[in-house]
Amino acid sequence: MEILVKTPLGLEEVCASRIAELDPGAEVVVRPGGYVGLVGVVRCSDPDGLYQRILSEVLESESVYRVVATADAGSLEGIAEAAVRAAQGRLDGGKSFAVRTVRRGRHSFTSLDVNVAVGAAIQREFSAPVDLDHPDMVVRVEIIDDVAYVSVYEGGREWVKMGPGKREAWGFFSKISVVQMPYVGPPKSCREMGARIGRAVQAFEVGELVVAPSEPVDARSLAEFLLGVLEGLESRFEVQLRAYARKPRRVSVTVQDLYQLVRARRGEPIIVFEPEGVELSKASERLAELYSSAKRINFLFGSREGIPKGIYRVADLVIDLAPAMTLPTELAAPTALLAAYTALRLTKTEAGVEEA
Repeated sequence: MEILVKTPLGLEEVCASRIAELDPGAEVVVRPGGYVGLVGVVRCSDPDGLYQRILSEVLESESVYRVVATADAGSLEGIAEAAVRAAQGRLDGGKSFAVRTVRRGRHSFTSLDVNVAVGAAIQREFSAPVDLDHPDMVVRVEIIDDVAYVSVYEGGREWVKMGPGKREAWGFFSKISVVQMPYVGPPKSCREMGARIGRAVQAFEVGELVVAPSEPVDARSLAEFLLGVLEGLESRFEVQLRAYARKPRRVSVTVQDLYQLVRARRGEPIIVFEPEGVELSKASERLAELYSSAKRINFLFGSREGIPKGIYRVADLVIDLAPAMTLPTELAAPTALLAAYTALRLTKTEAGVEEA
């Protein structure tokens, strides 16, 4: 195998056809070993040239590996020796490295065993430091049944969720209290709207969600809205439990009259999001000051009717997220949270805007 390509499931034939168009003389195998999502170039006249063309021209290829060494997959020692050969001339000068292994088929060892064996052999040979998160070079071992294919490439080629310089965003939202007026209408619509808002606030793991009516509301509509909020919140929380390495925080939900909440929190920043406000770009520095100095900051959102204008007088800011546009109720809070996060990260006072 000269080149191994990974594709989205179902696009193997399309990817293989594109590769054959680039090099009509290449021998291309679809789903080698019967494994979906794989295309292999067994032989071609110019492997390095074809490899570069696949990278730049075959968009159906998600990952492309130039195989530089192979080994019998029945022996960890043989795989390690092949990896050392592959790293010759590619891993020197104090470069850090990481080993990534994907194993297909039945073997007496695990992918982790391969990582350990290959990593130890390379360290002995090159005295190279290991960096599992942001390596200079990656030694990739792709095992298909009884053959191990080894490639070596620069670590910057890998798309990772948390690359160098990124900071986790979830902590930023933990001191934001989302104050949402309830959606009141047909019970089924209230339930659906509540579920959407619940999923959104849990996705951001805000400090809390306060459902805040400003006047008497129909009990059934309010009950359906609250049930939807709790259902949506719980469904997103379950996804987070499965997806995150850390333990997510379940957002608390309370109910309080809007006017009494504002009175009770007059010592805290009150931010209203309504069309009568100023553009966020003009309010970002003031918002950053309020955020950085507060233990809790309150973001207020209307529903079918907006935040009562009497509250504008005691608000620290009234912000218009999208002038001349009306955002749907379920999009107001997530849009504001994302916009505030971006604006505060870009503002000149960013140094004072630290995650809680």
